[in-house]
Amino acid sequence: MGEQKRKEAAKTEFVFGKKNYKFMLIGLAVIALGFILMSGGGSDDPNVFNPEIFSWRRIRLAPGLVLLGFAIEVYAILLNPNKK
Repeated sequence: MGEQKRKEAAKTEFVFGKKNYKFMLIGLAVIALGFILMSGGGSDDPNVFNPEIFSWRRIRLAPGLVLLGFAIEVYAILLNPNKK
């Protein structure tokens, strides 16, 4: 009888719910997309300057997506999955 009570008391619950993990994966995907958009624009020859590194996509869009992804991650952590 005592062993059964210990097993019931030892049941583990995850800290986050399914909804939290879904938002965490969405946030990670947005962060990854931001870093992918930031990549590139370099030159193979160090003596040649490529002005493409200053494009709107790399300077404005990609860092904005990374910050948005971090905001989604914070929301996913603070989200209460038990609230209806």
